[in-house]
Amino acid sequence: MSKRPLWLICAPVIFLFLWSAGFAIAKLGLQHAEPFTILALRYVCVLALLVPLALILRPPMPKTWRAVADVGLVGFLIQVVYFGFCYTAFKSGMSAGSVAIIVCLQPILVALVAPYLVGESISLRGWIGLALGLFGAATVIFSQQKIGGESLFGIGCTVVALLGITSGTLWEKRFGVSHHPISANLIQYAVGAAFAVPAAWVSEGMAIDWTPAFVGVMIYLVVGNSLLAMSLLLAMIRLGEVSRVSSLFYLVPPLSAVCAWPLLGEAMQPLAWFGMAFAAVGVALVSRKPR
Repeated sequence: MSKRPLWLICAPVIFLFLWSAGFAIAKLGLQHAEPFTILALRYVCVLALLVPLALILRPPMPKTWRAVADVGLVGFLIQVVYFGFCYTAFKSGMSAGSVAIIVCLQPILVALVAPYLVGESISLRGWIGLALGLFGAATVIFSQQKIGGESLFGIGCTVVALLGITSGTLWEKRFGVSHHPISANLIQYAVGAAFAVPAAWVSEGMAIDWTPAFVGVMIYLVVGNSLLAMSLLLAMIRLGEVSRVSSLFYLVPPLSAVCAWPLLGEAMQPLAWFGMAFAAVGVALVSRKPR
């Protein structure tokens, strides 16, 4: 019986922290630039780091154009659709709580579709875990701020973002193979830049308020969110069941609220801590492998 490597054991915790903190940090960035301008700069900076690495290490690239297309489609669904529409929803007036609770429905959609697309079945314990996770995440969000008065445009953007991250997760599990992380990221962020740069140039003018705070935001989004978190997410999807990986997203809203406390001054309400406990139990039920 082979043991899992240490990095894979630690991957969920590292991923959750990096991904969850990204919401509050991105919200700080939106005070200095428009949504697609941030994404365009983020993806260009990532490519500036990846291209020299690819030239030095010469990692194996996908062998067929179909494989390249599959990797690129995952990049489009996550980097363009998910992040692009999340950032646009924030800018349109949607609160962080509203976006988080809608995107948190992703594990439910994955659990419903996974048996038909990737052949994974969900046990009764898994369904109980999914329900507890959703209840816990909803408790955290609604204890902070209730959904209300949001524009239809913002809600529509958030729903599209939800469909993007769900489709990207399922497509990666169904058609993804063990590509080298540098090769996969290079393709995906090239696709992201190909869409984000023209969108930012045409619709936003790419105006940026350069401050030390914005530089810090970009460093985190490029290194922590784009390179480390995305590499861990794709690795976990390939090496574990997609429904279990998706269940990790239940902890993103409460952990995002924790990160927003010191960064944005949004204090956690007492009820939110109980919601975090429910979400943690739900994730544990879904993630636990039967003997």
